[in-house]
Amino acid sequence: MQDTIPLTLVPSRESEAVVAPHSYYDEVWQRFRQDRTAVVSLGVLVLIVVCAAAAPLLTSHDPLQGDIAHRLLSIGTAGHILGTDEQGRDMLARLLYGARLSLLAGIVPVFLATIIGTAIGTVSGYAGRVIGAVLMRIMDVCYAFPAILLAIAMVASLGAGVANSILALSIVFIPPIARVAESATRQIVVQEYIEAARVSGASTFLVIVDQLLPNVFSPIFVYASGLVGLSIVAASGLSYLGLGAAPPTPEWGAMLNSLQASIYVQPVVVALPGFFIFVTSVAFNVLSNTLRDALDVKGTTRN
Repeated sequence: MQDTIPLTLVPSRESEAVVAPHSYYDEVWQRFRQDRTAVVSLGVLVLIVVCAAAAPLLTSHDPLQGDIAHRLLSIGTAGHILGTDEQGRDMLARLLYGARLSLLAGIVPVFLATIIGTAIGTVSGYAGRVIGAVLMRIMDVCYAFPAILLAIAMVASLGAGVANSILALSIVFIPPIARVAESATRQIVVQEYIEAARVSGASTFLVIVDQLLPNVFSPIFVYASGLVGLSIVAASGLSYLGLGAAPPTPEWGAMLNSLQASIYVQPVVVALPGFFIFVTSVAFNVLSNTLRDALDVKGTTRN
């Protein structure tokens, strides 16, 4: 009787094949979600934004209404889970409502600076030597002063207030974004498809909008996302110095200013606004670094 040899099924190559990403952005997302720190940072930022938007649903306390008889209560006090400030105002309510203004003061200046800086940098990189040199030399003048000192000087000249601090930070962030846009444009403008668009008779505006901007967007977006954390810290610093949000408006930097005299009484409560400034700025920086690595996909063509 002959021995029988067991048959083993060998999986075909088709069954072992891994489905490749369908597009460049699918691959970017796969690379991004592999970084757990970045995913956690994104979750933290989403949570902060949602809590700020849903502040009236998360607390029934008025962030402006205080009770001097219940001032500087510790964390965990019944009815005031995060304690109260020096005026007896609920800290949870002030932190939630303050997140709105702090995020606004951090994101809006970067958004405005990105639009203006991208326009200046793209035109400078595409136009040629004379126009490009003039625009970039104007931008370089701003580099002669430290960014935060320039912002302080501008707000001091214009007058204290949230609107003026946003305007000052927007102007301060334009030169570095313009420099990034100009550098990226110079790398793209020598590509063959740009020359083909010119030869085909496309106008300068169409070449910039249809060919240049989609390809220079990635480095500009990554750099700008990293500036959001810096903008939040700078805006909070201006408010801390009395140049931003005015008391009793809830804003993280202004809250630090008003609470600093109570640091020896309730140090944990006093540290809460600074903690949220730190966490938010670090989360934006982590996202920026991860996006830079995720968008750097070799061998991918984007035209």
